Amino acid sequence: MAAPVIAPSATLAVNERVQARRAAGQQVLHLGFGEAGLPVLPAVARVLAEAAPLTGYPPIAGTRAARAAAAGWFARRGLPTDPDQVVLAPGSKALLHALVTALPGDVVLPVPSWVSYAAQAALAGKQVVGVPVPAAAGGVPDPDLLDGALRRARAAGRDPGVLIVTLPDNPTGTVADEALVRRVCAVAEDHDLAIVSDEIYRDLSWARRPVTSPATVAPERTIVTSGLSKSVGLGGWRIGFARFPDGARGERARAAVVGVASEVWSGLAAPMQEVAAYVLGEPAEVRAHVEAGRRLHQRVTTAVHGIVEAAGARCRPPQGAFYLYPDLEPARARLAAGGVTTGEQLAAHLLDDHGVGVLPGAAFGDDPAALRLRLATSLLHGRTDSERWTALHHPDPLALPWVASDLARLREVLHRLLG
Repeated sequence: MAAPVIAPSATLAVNERVQARRAAGQQVLHLGFGEAGLPVLPAVARVLAEAAPLTGYPPIAGTRAARAAAAGWFARRGLPTDPDQVVLAPGSKALLHALVTALPGDVVLPVPSWVSYAAQAALAGKQVVGVPVPAAAGGVPDPDLLDGALRRARAAGRDPGVLIVTLPDNPTGTVADEALVRRVCAVAEDHDLAIVSDEIYRDLSWARRPVTSPATVAPERTIVTSGLSKSVGLGGWRIGFARFPDGARGERARAAVVGVASEVWSGLAAPMQEVAAYVLGEPAEVRAHVEAGRRLHQRVTTAVHGIVEAAGARCRPPQGAFYLYPDLEPARARLAAGGVTTGEQLAAHLLDDHGVGVLPGAAFGDDPAALRLRLATSLLHGRTDSERWTALHHPDPLALPWVASDLARLREVLHRLLG
């Protein structure tokens, strides 16, 4: 059987298209890529510089110091953890792929969900059972639909075994509340699903209620993944980590993932292990940096949400991360008159005719006919480190010229488009 042909990730592809246009001198408003848009904290840069001589292979699961720091990080978020429950990797994306590969059964996904989950399932030779998200929030399947979807999948010969949830969510920028998480976990327990909870945006939540991890509701079956790409802005450094359940089930899953790691990436680069140990220890300057980033994301994303709704689109209010998922269905007739009838056509129209890079909902598994888009607001903070530092610490980042001008341009484009 031939291996599946996987197209390049939609998020990475749109970033390369936008960067190529900018390199050619075009003005493009970049709302298509989920990069954190934060400068590197100098103290973290110093740790990496000092660790540069470390060229030896580290332990597959991570050094004891890095795993202990990650265990402490989880414990401070209500998940007591032993270092032996932790695995580090070059990015949480690699861990998610290893989990999809190593855990038995097909993959159950909320729809819409992050672009790579379904692609990783295909790479592992597994089918996807998609379940729409509830109206209240994305990131979890609608618990009223989940049981039926699982029963129909089994009746059709599928073998659902792994449920992936995202808290806070990419692409909707929302956070499922405790009641939703508990109901979803109850269905997962009834069907004996493993739960993979992608919590890489956890520290960027500003929802009124704390994030409820499935690991606190269904601890024996939940694996939590996270990383330093979003809250600390170290995406290019590729530092991810995962917490496995205590007990036999967790030990089996961890051993399987370490086995995959040993044949694919060997271990997180030794200098990055030092960075992980430092950042996950959460000294005061790191905590302050993360909190400043959370405030900045909240201010900018909330402002963009206001612009989107004022233009006439429907959009869930953001609660975390730096994403919005507007629905332009109210403008379907107007858009159709210009030949735009699908989300992909809408995204192409915005880029080609208005110089605004976004992603269509179809990239996240949504209905291709829907006029839904994902907007990422984090690259509005500035083009240079100087601008980003200023935005990060400014009392009113929306008043900064480069932020204000981008917001004004977005407002103009949406009003022209939706009129």
